[in-house]
Amino acid sequence: MSTPHVVVVMGVAGTGKTTIGPLLAAGLGVPYAEGDDFHPAANIAKMSAGVPLDDSDRWPWLDAIGQWAHGRAGLGGVVSSSALKRVYRDRLRAEAPGAVFLHLTGDRALIEKRMAERKGHFMPTALLDSQFATLQPLQEDEAGVSVDVSGTPEEITERAVAALRRLEN
Repeated sequence: MSTPHVVVVMGVAGTGKTTIGPLLAAGLGVPYAEGDDFHPAANIAKMSAGVPLDDSDRWPWLDAIGQWAHGRAGLGGVVSSSALKRVYRDRLRAEAPGAVFLHLTGDRALIEKRMAERKGHFMPTALLDSQFATLQPLQEDEAGVSVDVSGTPEEITERAVAALRRLEN
């Protein structure tokens, strides 16, 4: 990409944000920030117990991610955030207006299988239905691209880089 954008890697749990994000950042030559690291401990405890977050839980988390993205404006960066609802993406854009979104999409069965194979992650597969129910895909007026998560991480990243480059043109 010719301009160093901040890319927010979004999607439901299990789509590979934590895997694709660092690969994408390396490919673009920019730093990566793990969105889960911005959660306060209370959010992690809630999700670990199988309780979905509500919006009051999410606002401070989204603001922290947005502040990181704002700090990378003009420098570029990649950060992960589920950003499932338009209002969440709007909140991120309020902090970082130039951010673009990479929506990782995929078949529910594939995503559930990948979630079941993960080790040591706080998000249980029981919350996948709530994630899909909450998801509002990118709209035409939002800067971003969607990429299917079938295939290897390298193939997904290659498709993501190509889609983001097309977004520039």
